[in-house]
Amino acid sequence: MDIHQILEHLPHRYPFLLVDRVLELELGKSIHAYKNVSINEPFFNGHFPHHPIMPGVLVIEALAQAGGILTLKTEEAKASADLMFYFVGIDNARFKKPVMPGDQLHLHVNIERRLRGIWKFRAEARVDGEVVAEATLMSTYREVSK
Repeated sequence: MDIHQILEHLPHRYPFLLVDRVLELELGKSIHAYKNVSINEPFFNGHFPHHPIMPGVLVIEALAQAGGILTLKTEEAKASADLMFYFVGIDNARFKKPVMPGDQLHLHVNIERRLRGIWKFRAEARVDGEVVAEATLMSTYREVSK
């Protein structure tokens, strides 16, 4: 999926869209996507000016967005004003190495289970083949009541 297709499936927009391309997607199973980490990211101005590091919470958010694409594609749904994808839990988050400008952050997300509208994922972020972060993520999507 290119960026235009990603924008159809995620409600996020700049500066909070953290998935640039989907390389592989197996409906109901897994996704492999990536984010190109640029020095122009707005968070690098303050995190940290003399040693820029991508905040760990944004690495986890990028993994969650990849999981959102996997979920919505599996359910044949698209982003809309009436549908929201919510984070409901993060377990066992571990950060192994910092993510720096110039890195290509590969996002690997596998569905572990889905039960009563809650999706559970095993997620791993890698740079140059090395694990930089991992977590178990839980999410759901709901219609937005107006």
